[in-house]
Amino acid sequence: MKYYDKLIFDLSKEGRQGYSLPANKWESTVSELPAGLLRSEAPALPQVSELDVVRHYTNLSQMNFGVDSGFYPLGSCTMKYNPKINEEIAANPVFAGLHPLQPAETVQGALRLYKDLAAALSAITGMAEFTLDPFAGAHGELTGLMVIRQYHIARGDLKRTKIIVPDSAHGTNPASAAVCGLDIVQVKSNPVGLVDVEDLKPLLDDTIAGIMMTNPNTLGLFEKDIREIAALVHACGGLLYYDGANMNPLMGVVRPGDMGFDVLHLNLHKTFSTPHGGGGPGSGPVGVAAHLASHLPVPKVVEAEDGTLYIADGTCKCASSPEGSGAFGPACGCAPECKCGCQACGQISGFMGNFGVLLRAYTYILMLGKQNIKKVGPLAVLGANYIKESLKDVYKLPIPTVCKHEFVFDGLADQSTGVTTLDVAKRLLDYGFHAPTIYFPLLFHQSIMIEPTETESKETLDEFIEVMRKLAQEALESPEYFKEAPHNTPVGRLDETTAARQPILRYKDLV
Repeated sequence: MKYYDKLIFDLSKEGRQGYSLPANKWESTVSELPAGLLRSEAPALPQVSELDVVRHYTNLSQMNFGVDSGFYPLGSCTMKYNPKINEEIAANPVFAGLHPLQPAETVQGALRLYKDLAAALSAITGMAEFTLDPFAGAHGELTGLMVIRQYHIARGDLKRTKIIVPDSAHGTNPASAAVCGLDIVQVKSNPVGLVDVEDLKPLLDDTIAGIMMTNPNTLGLFEKDIREIAALVHACGGLLYYDGANMNPLMGVVRPGDMGFDVLHLNLHKTFSTPHGGGGPGSGPVGVAAHLASHLPVPKVVEAEDGTLYIADGTCKCASSPEGSGAFGPACGCAPECKCGCQACGQISGFMGNFGVLLRAYTYILMLGKQNIKKVGPLAVLGANYIKESLKDVYKLPIPTVCKHEFVFDGLADQSTGVTTLDVAKRLLDYGFHAPTIYFPLLFHQSIMIEPTETESKETLDEFIEVMRKLAQEALESPEYFKEAPHNTPVGRLDETTAARQPILRYKDLV
């Protein structure tokens, strides 16, 4: 039996210890805890040696799959390699030792980095200004939508409570809109997977706050009608929101701001090579066009005329503020260009965002530079099209056109054996590859969504292609064995429905 076959409780032996502490010399001076706070019996913790603990959790850690251990072609998530120099910079005590409550004058370097990173992201995206405060992509979506709402509210345009979302959108788009108090209106895709402009036109009226789009979209296709869509939405008084989850193929080549987008978020943990997965860490900076800059959330970094950086917290300090200086929001009466942040949509994070992640992204941008950052997108697009063209004879390609960074198969080309997309994903694990995204987007019944990113070599892509072709053959020759996969992993095929509906969360429920 291997270590991963046992729980830490299985290794427990009564009386075994991993440490010992000296006797408490100050026992007589320690106050007794109230009886109501004390346990009636000791917690049922495992009793193990230090060596057992180290071996157990080291073995468990080696079961995790990550981009450092293998190919991770997860569509729509851009699981690219994280350069180790990013980690070295972020771990530098000069940065790691900073405290968020330090006075601004003692962290001028960190604030300058914040300001310079915002400027770099503005240049890359075509936006006028950025906030780096949001902690994740969905958090960035919510923030961007709050900016849009604040813009309409500040203008007294209170009827605009609807947001248009394509049927191919990431699931967080309608969820973020709902959290922001907006009603979702769906626009359909046309037969070639793009936003149907004719379906969009009747939806546009004076209740529309804006439209949320990803370009290229979730099918990996460039929305070629984006300029027309932008003109239509702007004509009805709405704004365009850009979901930056798919920015990787465009970086340094095309800017969302030039397409007509007013607001966007970026996933630093995707496009800009910072850690990704496992619930964090993450960062979802939000950029806006000039006419929305005053509505970005606080706190925000502001530069004084002498070059000193300070943090504006949103309380108005302008001469034009009415009696009772310190007002927040439009009531302060300041001009829209007020730098105090009093026109802001609010505060969405405790401090200034996830600074360690911002450091990593800044390092990545500086390492590439203006010239090399232009190579990222074309390489990502090349890799995706190479895989697509190499497999389209054995996997069903519903939209046979040039893709950008990712593409979607609709299951196996020959589905007569009943082998499903889930079976393909499970069997792929036996060959040491993480499965692509499956059953998303929802436009196709057996979706397999593949995104290789620019950091993978041709040799890795060739190995993946070879295995995927082998799986297609196996599905025809041994479908029943195929449906029982995986066979070579520590845990075999799980009953995922029962696991989701009746999870076993405690050791005592297992024995």
